Amino acid sequence: MRIILLFSSLFISSAAFANNVDDARKTIKAFSTDLKQILVSTMQQNGPIAAISVCNTAAPAITPQHSNSAWQISRSALKTRNPDNQPDEWLRNVLLNFEQRKLNGEPIAKIEHQTQRSDGWYFIKAIPTQKACLACHGSDIAPEVAKKIAALYPSDQATNFKQGDIRGAFIVKKPIKKHQQ
Repeated sequence: MRIILLFSSLFISSAAFANNVDDARKTIKAFSTDLKQILVSTMQQNGPIAAISVCNTAAPAITPQHSNSAWQISRSALKTRNPDNQPDEWLRNVLLNFEQRKLNGEPIAKIEHQTQRSDGWYFIKAIPTQKACLACHGSDIAPEVAKKIAALYPSDQATNFKQGDIRGAFIVKKPIKKHQQ
């Protein structure tokens, strides 16, 4: 009987875990699609200087639209533009592991990490640097664009990327609900 209960509990946990991963991927997809759409549209209509301003205001505004009582979404990177997105030591190690996995030949689109910590369940997915990102995150940034970045982000570290680099990561956190006693 104990063995049956053990296997039942493992099956239920595995199913819940798979649902978490699917839901986290959907959350990231929706968030990244919205963010990319507004940035690409602004770049096409008004250029990179306008896109920097939109990124400065739109990304923080879009984030709560994709976070709720079940999920919290954020972004981080080894080289951040916004100092509020600095990784803590644990997340920094995950991001360093992502870089190693890329060096080992794993496609960026497949680089993910999930773990349970004391404050919640985490799903982290690598963000690839795409061609459109290079106008503001590459090594050949136009002087007027660099000036705008410096004005909005004086501590910017998020440059000198090449297409195909890992730009950072999306982080989805499912907080642990504290049981009332």
